[in-house]
Amino acid sequence: MPKKQAVDARKAAEEFRAVHDKIKAAVQEVIVGQEEVIEAVLAALFVGGHVLLEGVPGLGKTILVRSLGEAVEVAFSRIQFTPDMMPADIQGTSILVDADGGGHEVQFQQGPLVANLVLADEINRATPKTQSALLEAMQEKQISIGKRTIHLEEPYCVLATQNPVEQEGTYPLPEAQLDRFLFKVVVGYPKEEDYREILQRTTGNVESRASAVSHGKEILAMREIVRAVPVPEHAETYAIHLVMGTQPGSAFAPGIVEENVLLGSSPRGAQALILAAKVRALLAGRFAVTCEDIQDVAPDVLRHRVIINFQGQAEGFTPDDVVRELLDQVSVPVGV
Repeated sequence: MPKKQAVDARKAAEEFRAVHDKIKAAVQEVIVGQEEVIEAVLAALFVGGHVLLEGVPGLGKTILVRSLGEAVEVAFSRIQFTPDMMPADIQGTSILVDADGGGHEVQFQQGPLVANLVLADEINRATPKTQSALLEAMQEKQISIGKRTIHLEEPYCVLATQNPVEQEGTYPLPEAQLDRFLFKVVVGYPKEEDYREILQRTTGNVESRASAVSHGKEILAMREIVRAVPVPEHAETYAIHLVMGTQPGSAFAPGIVEENVLLGSSPRGAQALILAAKVRALLAGRFAVTCEDIQDVAPDVLRHRVIINFQGQAEGFTPDDVVRELLDQVSVPVGV
């Protein structure tokens, strides 16, 4: 790489880390611990992806997303999904209002999907009809209502939550919608040392709020930096082999996949691996992706793209088991 390009790349990486770190610090003014979850949410924001946060109630999933909305000055909305919610409740609908000169007129009132950062709380409580409306917004970045089409402004990011335990009155997300999420992040319990800080922040007289430290234009500028990170051929090959390794019948599929996986990842999995690895490389101070970057992001990228068959479920295998085996069995190509 020529000297000038190397300097420009190093400067871009430093700028990205500075923006990332200030947003992360603002979110951590409210959220205690959960550093890996915060990193994943920020990575998705910087590449234009969506995140599914799965965890039992009370772990701070909603507060984390709300804090991100406070830290980045963009239009933020929260949707609490319920089984009786209709597509018009989130997309918007036409209503009859009083006209200035008397009489009435029909006006269109936008729904909460028209925002930049959308918190979809308990997404699996929505019916398939409503989930399909959300799917269009996630994939096409637009909303279609009759003959009206609303194009959603970037940055646009859906951060959805779901409870893995309580399944009464829920509608499991279809594979087509799961595939639209860049990450599925499992939110775990806090560490012992975090509990005291959580109690101090939440049981006193002072309410913690995240400081506004960034804005939409800055996020879009960071996305351009991420997209510019080069991917060496051997790292790209590794991402392809990992994704093909999730597919039964593939030459790269280990035994656990052949015996226990019904469906593997689509090409979106490879796209997600590369984009997420680019963010990981920048945070490490590098302007090129390595196979280690891809390994680091593989669990969050692939766990919701691996569907376990009946035999695997009966024997207790999980998608995380498959991903761990893939990382052990799929060989890492040697770079030139």
